[in-house]
Amino acid sequence: MRIHILSATDRPGSNAKKVSRYASEVLKEDAAVSVFSLEDYPLEDVKGGKYGQEIDSVNSFNQAFLEADGYLFVIPEYNGGFPGILKLFYDYLPFPQSFSHKPVSLIGEAAGNFGALRSVEQFEQLLKYRKAYIYPERMFIQRVNDNFDMNSGLKNESLQKLLLGQLRGFPGFVRKLNQN
Repeated sequence: MRIHILSATDRPGSNAKKVSRYASEVLKEDAAVSVFSLEDYPLEDVKGGKYGQEIDSVNSFNQAFLEADGYLFVIPEYNGGFPGILKLFYDYLPFPQSFSHKPVSLIGEAAGNFGALRSVEQFEQLLKYRKAYIYPERMFIQRVNDNFDMNSGLKNESLQKLLLGQLRGFPGFVRKLNQN
């Protein structure tokens, strides 16, 4: 079973990437895991709106990401929403099949008090539009700079338990959906 994680921002040194790497280590106990970052997205190749065109670099990035049984998105909140690069990535994915009947899990992280609740829920609507199966346990990491450690996870024991529950439960969700 393969699970692909997307660090859903192109900011260098982002917390989303740190959380993605941590999640990868936990998920590796039960799945083959790869971390993708939108830092590596071929943004220059889509400049000017090349929708509908065959762009080798974009197709290659997208195809590599989509070759999985399940997906985990780690989404920061910027200015009350998810990063624009995430929407651009989403818009260049094959439509409508990209996430149709595919299991998806979501983690939000933010420097503020709401842990990217808004950005995760906004992106969740797009995933539902593409008929993704959303794993019902979501995690919202608030005050990520204070509360998250790359090596040990969340400093709050109760929140760490929730995060591990989500990460350890998701592979079973993926397995069940892929059996049908």
